[in-house]
Amino acid sequence: MLDKASTPARKRMTKWLGAAAVAALIAGGAVETGLVAPNPAHAELRSMAQPVQGMPSFADVIDRVKPAVISVKVKVQNVASRDQGDDEDQFGMHDLPPGIQKFFRQLPDQFPNQGGPRGRGQQPRQFGQALGSGFFISADGYAVTNNHVVENASSVTVTMDDGKELSAKVIGTDPKTDLALIKVDGGSDFPYVRLAPQKARIGDWVLAVGNPFGLGGTVTAGIVSAQHRDIGAGPYDDFIQIDAPVNKGNSGGPTFNLAGEVVGVNTAIFSPSGGSVGIAFAIPASTVEQVVASLKDKGTVTRGFIGVQMQPVTKEIAEAIGLKEPKGALVADTVKGSPAEKAGVKTGDTIVAVDGETIKEAKDLSRKVAQVAPGKSLTLTLYRDGKERTVTLEVATQPKGA
Repeated sequence: MLDKASTPARKRMTKWLGAAAVAALIAGGAVETGLVAPNPAHAELRSMAQPVQGMPSFADVIDRVKPAVISVKVKVQNVASRDQGDDEDQFGMHDLPPGIQKFFRQLPDQFPNQGGPRGRGQQPRQFGQALGSGFFISADGYAVTNNHVVENASSVTVTMDDGKELSAKVIGTDPKTDLALIKVDGGSDFPYVRLAPQKARIGDWVLAVGNPFGLGGTVTAGIVSAQHRDIGAGPYDDFIQIDAPVNKGNSGGPTFNLAGEVVGVNTAIFSPSGGSVGIAFAIPASTVEQVVASLKDKGTVTRGFIGVQMQPVTKEIAEAIGLKEPKGALVADTVKGSPAEKAGVKTGDTIVAVDGETIKEAKDLSRKVAQVAPGKSLTLTLYRDGKERTVTLEVATQPKGA
């Protein structure tokens, strides 16, 4: 992995979707005002209308995959709660880097374990409950959810689609990608779904299934709006953006393609109001597959490390150093004794390719190196003094806390 000069800490991130508080379920006023009875005359007119030709029905897909989706209830320790008194920055935005502020502006912490920043007036609370979503990936009870859903969990209970409740244990978590693997007790024939072998394309239909605000089994539909979103959540951001309505409590739940394969794990939303505005972010299946395999095998994730601090190559920097276009990762510094330093990488070098694969931006280098097993060799293409040169190094293991 690479040490970026300034990587925002995940725990200082804005509020995540998951872990909707049980208290929200008894907020009768909110529920009552959210449900509107249709005008009977209008309802009759709708029933007489002919179905629109060409619009898909998702019923068959949902019938197949919905039994594999679970609601996750967590008892958490050391939950922080925010004072609901006067606070000129009730959103806690003063704690966030500018790059994150533009993506997330949310309501005050109304739910425990949201992964949001601690603002002024917060006091620690001894325990609490949180809700999220998840899905089975094997018949023997392994299930995927978000790290921020089960973080600090003292106990985990899942609710099946048929209402049956079972206990579960956390096998491993990866805060840097916000993924977690849990194991549900009580059976060896659980319904499960598969991760999509190919990434979704922009414009593809997607279906989000989960437990928003404790409403288990909720299905919403939309399309893939964008790929490769970096929202400042962590060093390996590579989110799918979808417009299917996603809310608090959907965290850890799956987004499916029309083949019933999981293309992403719902993790965060952009929301000025705290509810869905059609901009949600899901961890792609390719990332989920790699991380979950490592968590299942070792309970943790081992990543490659070459020991460089880097920064993006802007248009101005590219012009100054003679690059034809802004690309690659500019080396701001090297870690003493690291593989990069030993191989002769210097401050001011621009890494433009790894093993012949072009590095378009700094985050590409972070993700590429992190995926390489320690002990393997990498060839870096460097741009220095107007010329390209290559160096080969042996990837090390990412240090703890790096």
